[in-house]
Amino acid sequence: MSRILLIEDNSDLAFGLRNNLEIEGYEVEVVADGMTGLKVFAKVNPDLVILDLMLPELDGFRVLRSLRQDGHTTPVLLLTAKGEEADKVRGLRMGADDYVTKPFGLLELLARVEALLRRTHRGGTAAEDMRKVQRFGVIEVDPASRTVRRASQTVELAPKEFDLLLALLRARGAVVTRLQVMREVWGYSAAVVSRTVDTHIAELRRKLEENPSSPRHIITVRKTGYRIKF
Repeated sequence: MSRILLIEDNSDLAFGLRNNLEIEGYEVEVVADGMTGLKVFAKVNPDLVILDLMLPELDGFRVLRSLRQDGHTTPVLLLTAKGEEADKVRGLRMGADDYVTKPFGLLELLARVEALLRRTHRGGTAAEDMRKVQRFGVIEVDPASRTVRRASQTVELAPKEFDLLLALLRARGAVVTRLQVMREVWGYSAAVVSRTVDTHIAELRRKLEENPSSPRHIITVRKTGYRIKF
């Protein structure tokens, strides 16, 4: 049974999330502030943290920073305020794995929880390896800081572009289908169609490939999906 630590100061929201997560079979610990969250994290060693950014005592950013500085690779799902794009980007760059925006749909949150836990349970070593710097060609990807460099020059990627790149890297050269990408990166959203994936792939190629029209690394597998060629 996967153990989830929920750090949320809204008691009604926390109660509802706890009930629904427990119905799905998860063991859930709930705390209402960041300082207590760090103490409980050290005690229970959860498989996943659901972290609100706006917390008393110690806000979510400082909780996240503390976890990553201490070397913890536990996946973190952020709960962010509607329209606060800067907060989302900041959290992802600090090492968060995903986010949902309040108000959010329960099915969306459960899908993202499932996806994050599935990645982790593929194997502890693989999960830890994906925290290390990844390289292909002249591209260097640092998952922890969510930074990308091409021939030592920083490349700015949108959050979903970076998530898509990580999904391809995680497969280690194997083919990733469009459906897999939609599930991992967009959280099973019915609004996402394969054309959205193709558009993001095109942007990645434009930013990372020497010749985007004839890519060497981000390869299309006809009628299936994409893969990274190292």
